[in-house]
Amino acid sequence: MRILVLHSRYLSGPASGENRVVEDEVRLLRDGGHDVELWQPEADPHGIAGLVRSGVDTVWSTRAVREVEGLLRRHRPDVVHIHNLFPNLSPAVLRAAGDVASTAVVMTLHNYRSMCLPATLLRDGEICEACVGKVPWRGVAYRCYRDSLPGSAALAASLVVHRRLHSFDRVRVFLAISRFVRDQHVTAGLPADRMAIKPNFAWPSRRRAGAGAYFLYAGRLAEEKGLEPLVTAWRGMAAPLVIVGDGPDRDRLEHIAHGGVEFRGSVPGDEVPALIAEARAVLVPSVWHEPAGKVVLEAYAAGVPVIASAVGALPEFVDDGVTGYLVPPADPDAWRAAARRLLDDRRNEEMGASAWARWEERHSPSVAFDELVRVYERALRGRPPTG
Repeated sequence: MRILVLHSRYLSGPASGENRVVEDEVRLLRDGGHDVELWQPEADPHGIAGLVRSGVDTVWSTRAVREVEGLLRRHRPDVVHIHNLFPNLSPAVLRAAGDVASTAVVMTLHNYRSMCLPATLLRDGEICEACVGKVPWRGVAYRCYRDSLPGSAALAASLVVHRRLHSFDRVRVFLAISRFVRDQHVTAGLPADRMAIKPNFAWPSRRRAGAGAYFLYAGRLAEEKGLEPLVTAWRGMAAPLVIVGDGPDRDRLEHIAHGGVEFRGSVPGDEVPALIAEARAVLVPSVWHEPAGKVVLEAYAAGVPVIASAVGALPEFVDDGVTGYLVPPADPDAWRAAARRLLDDRRNEEMGASAWARWEERHSPSVAFDELVRVYERALRGRPPTG
């Protein structure tokens, strides 16, 4: 099968979960014998000219359309698989790809960008669904996209223009990374009969020996990740909390942290699996509607249990009391109690074994490959799967 993959790459590089998902799926398909072409332009935000160009491209990127038309002629794909559209691609590429009758267009829904300008359904630390199913003028008024009025206006204009032009009708199958993401998009107006659910996967990893030495958070240090209650909860814990990653909240978190919390900053992506394989548990304290949480699956691949907030899609992936624990978000006492349960080595190792079994059964590369190819085949037949 010939597949063209399109992705507007995030500037955060390998720290971006979406960037890693795209590259993982391309590798998976190539290893499986498919002919895959990847185009993933990265924005140039520098200078006034760069910002203006980015704003224009967000609404309708003629440059991206020309490039995609050339790729379609040269590669002649059976499937065009689209990931992130903004700012480099714009929904205009859906029209270019969808105009080729022999090509099936598939689009992964990684987050909530099509209904929420910052893609998080979060504003001022609280869940916000003010723009779901509506014209996103409130997102412009609140400067929800990077606290920028021009940026918010450009993104809102793109969504409004392409909804009215029915550009998203060119997509035969929308791939949601969780049932929660699927349901949110159906509520916002996408047709349920063109939706499918295909969770992310994780590569095989070195499996943990024993119960681990520390608790681990690996990700961006930002408001929606809910780290403040976790950091304040860690006073007097018998095992340290290791925080890997960087972001706008790092200085504030370091200021309020007590002893036993270690900030390691950003580390190369290839070092993260080894850190996970030494952990007692991986922690996911999100306060937003977490779409899936790839780090959960990476923990399972190493046989490490997870403690996660009971928000968004996380309850779909963490089986409370079996592969880890679910706790109320932003509740320091609940985080302390869950972590203390996993200080019991026997319980911890039993949950780690269950976590690994869950990865093997549902989130291994072989499972993901079969699911992805099955969706492509259904899209090519013109009968989008339901889920």
